[in-house]
Amino acid sequence: MASSSYASFSSVFNGFLASPPPNSSAFLVPSLSFTTRTSNSRNLRSWVSLKSSNNHGFLVKSKNFSVNARAAAEKSVYDFTVKDIDGKDVSLDKFKGKPLLIVNVASRCGLTSSNYSELSVLYQKYKNQGFEILAFPCNQFGFQEPGSNPEIKKFACTRFKAEFPIFDKVDVNGPSTAPIYKFLKSNGGGFLGDIIKWNFEKFLVDKKGKVVERYPPTTSPFQIEKDIKKLIAA
Repeated sequence: MASSSYASFSSVFNGFLASPPPNSSAFLVPSLSFTTRTSNSRNLRSWVSLKSSNNHGFLVKSKNFSVNARAAAEKSVYDFTVKDIDGKDVSLDKFKGKPLLIVNVASRCGLTSSNYSELSVLYQKYKNQGFEILAFPCNQFGFQEPGSNPEIKKFACTRFKAEFPIFDKVDVNGPSTAPIYKFLKSNGGGFLGDIIKWNFEKFLVDKKGKVVERYPPTTSPFQIEKDIKKLIAA
């Protein structure tokens, strides 16, 4: 039998959130402990249930996961249309043939300054070689992106001189997950699979629109530079 205990991501990423707001609806990380009893082993093999404290959870079934994985493999980033920070529709097909780094960003995170600064440096260094960074603001982690789209745009472009595309604020986890992020998580895998762990998780996408690498929030953009260069040269 499996028993679940939950720890907030803010406790996992100690120091990224100074004081979590009361009644926070931030996603929780399940810690599963298993006994040696075998009566439920069949159930454990066939499904894993992950739920948050507000009962907005997911049910990941092995058969459905396989179907979703195949569907994701048949698609590419270019099949999606998203809204930019000004509310205009943007077909990601416009980035076809370019390596992409897709990042969920936030303005009030302990990782904000270093990530925005390094992302801006990389963009200036490689944009003329076809490299693009796509930033998606998200307020799901400690409510650290509370501003309006105009406020987010002003913050990124004024303080960090960000010139890469910034898009509409989205959900990256839960029932309202943006379609592009459903695809990224299905196509990119990772230890937690269907869960974005925190602000500034990164997906590296090749020139065919497929996810080739997924990096945790604590991986700095500069640490990814060698992988970016490989995709540019490919």
